[in-house]
Amino acid sequence: MSGPLLDWLKEARQRYVHPSKLAKIGVLGMNRRNISYISRYNPRHLYPLVDDKLQTKELALEAGVTVPDLIGVIREQHEVNELLDMIADWPGFCIKPAHGSGGKGILVITRNDEEGYHKANGQVLNLGALERHVSNVLAGLFSLGGRTDVAIIEALIEFDDRFTGFSYEGVPDTRVIVFKGFPVMAMMRLSTSDSNGKANLHQGAVGVGLDIRDGSALRAVQFNRPVLLHPDTGTNLLSLQIPHWEQLLKLAVSCYEMSGLGYLGTDIVLDRHKGPMLLELNARPGLTIQVANGRGLLPRLLQVEALGKKHKMNVEQRVAYAREHFSSLD
Repeated sequence: MSGPLLDWLKEARQRYVHPSKLAKIGVLGMNRRNISYISRYNPRHLYPLVDDKLQTKELALEAGVTVPDLIGVIREQHEVNELLDMIADWPGFCIKPAHGSGGKGILVITRNDEEGYHKANGQVLNLGALERHVSNVLAGLFSLGGRTDVAIIEALIEFDDRFTGFSYEGVPDTRVIVFKGFPVMAMMRLSTSDSNGKANLHQGAVGVGLDIRDGSALRAVQFNRPVLLHPDTGTNLLSLQIPHWEQLLKLAVSCYEMSGLGYLGTDIVLDRHKGPMLLELNARPGLTIQVANGRGLLPRLLQVEALGKKHKMNVEQRVAYAREHFSSLD
């Protein structure tokens, strides 16, 4: 036995990792991330551009970045009765809070008929339930700090057929960490029954580390422990290969100029018809991506910093540099 399967079995036997080993592989800790990267490279006045999903969408549309279609926005309680007119011509749609986090408050309707509005798990809701959900969004039930919010209604993403079996009742997304315009690390987040169909690793979604060079799977984890098969579908996670990889990386990198943030997480989905689309941006991306990749971020961040300002590169050149220098298979 050899190759990725042997590596996975070896890792599965290791429940704890000594701090010296973490330092040796260059794991970025939270304090260093906050002080040396987030505080240093992300001006605080730009945070609202990414903390508010509506502002992010408007910014992306202005910059020509592909995003899911915007069906409508509900800002006030008296506008809730307009929901039916907004969704009347859409067989599937998504309702989300502009200031939500961790997937809270996101309601996905896959289809509707005379029975009502169907969720991916088979539950059927009536219009009243949708309106109550929107009211809860407006009241700040799902937003950071409980602040009053607005409800965004978006077109449903039709995820690529090539991901069939890799995700359970949810759309998989790809998180790419972009530093000073360079894609330095990536993973795909796959929903499970534990995560209730949401791509949130803390709730039980699977994280699959991806090789920056070609988008192939490196390893997979759930609850920070190595897994080989998807817990619900049984699909071999190491067979995952992301299509349109170069296009996806270029989209992620373009968000550096679009947002002005030097250290950010880009969440990208792959639509069956439109290809890579930006879902949202994060000015404080988590560190679990290192667990999914089995590698630390710090060496790559330091390498980009060492380039200095004299190395001016466009989007294509930065993507090419990352694919050449940050491959996890070298």
